[in-house]
Amino acid sequence: MTEAVAKADGAMRTIGEVSAELGVKPHILRYWEAQFDVLKPLKRAGGRRYYRAQDVVMLRRIDQLLNHEGFTVRGARQLLAAEAGDKTPAPASEPATPAPQPSIDLSALRAIRDRLAGALEAA
Repeated sequence: MTEAVAKADGAMRTIGEVSAELGVKPHILRYWEAQFDVLKPLKRAGGRRYYRAQDVVMLRRIDQLLNHEGFTVRGARQLLAAEAGDKTPAPASEPATPAPQPSIDLSALRAIRDRLAGALEAA
């Protein structure tokens, strides 16, 4: 039986290693490469991918946005572009502003309620 050898933090990782670490299938990682220009793993002979430490950090961020915060691919791309542009962390989502409350005539609603209650009692 062989034991898995722990890699140093800065070591390059294969797509299988990153897939196992993030819990994301390799075909999804390849799809993300096509969708996010910031992902540029090294490709060796035969097309084998090697992810640098910064690639893994970016994949974690993309996974967080898409699979945990509910962003679409387009929304995640826009957020990452904004973060790269100003170098300050953007909030994951803007706080929702409450919808304006319509003005309600409570006395009219109470009158309707009383009429309905009376109709139910009479039935």
